[in-house]
Amino acid sequence: MTFKIKIWLLIIFLNSGYAFTQNVVVFSKTKGYRHASIEVGIESIKKLGIENNFQVKATEDADELMKYLRDSKVVVFLNTTGTIFNDKQKKAFKKYIKKGGGFVGIHAATDTEYNWPWYGKMIGAYFRSHPNQQEATIKIIDKQHLATNFLSQTWQKFDEWYNFKDINPDIRVLMRLDESSYIGGKNGENHPIAWYHEFEGGRIFYTGLGHTKESYSDTTFLKHLLGGIKYTIGHTN
Repeated sequence: MTFKIKIWLLIIFLNSGYAFTQNVVVFSKTKGYRHASIEVGIESIKKLGIENNFQVKATEDADELMKYLRDSKVVVFLNTTGTIFNDKQKKAFKKYIKKGGGFVGIHAATDTEYNWPWYGKMIGAYFRSHPNQQEATIKIIDKQHLATNFLSQTWQKFDEWYNFKDINPDIRVLMRLDESSYIGGKNGENHPIAWYHEFEGGRIFYTGLGHTKESYSDTTFLKHLLGGIKYTIGHTN
């Protein structure tokens, strides 16, 4: 086989959709409430990976996650709940973030590891409570980010709306809930529902959306989530 043919075959392979440039691992371990949307969420993220050139692995085993982190650019906590790591796993996860690993938290990722203050600062807040599922108005605060730059000034969505506690003042808020648009908000005028920040070497993105199964077939939500994944990978556009 000539050198030119080898190069031609390589170009075809790279453009075929099978040559993934980054690895993303989805972690969905639960020790509390388990969301019925987890399985459809995993499949939707895998589909985003195929369409956007990143490979997706999924696990609910924390030891297996630690192995996957060795060659993964981003870890997605998909509706995790409760205490999911032992001390050894916590140490390995902190090392991953400090080495520049990306983290995406979806919805109940803030309902996780309440007794680990480092995690709370990393993800940006902890879950406090929520009212009944209902439609609400989301105000877009930052339209420059990959997770929001396609949205208009507001977004109407039906979901389960978290109230938060221990909000890290260093997070950079992307979207806020308009508490006048629904019943049960507890954070007042400053009610972040999606944010990002850089933390101890890693890129962190969190969205409070993603409770319902329907979210994972909602093209607007999936574009929002994809923007967060791309940001944590390191993309700028």
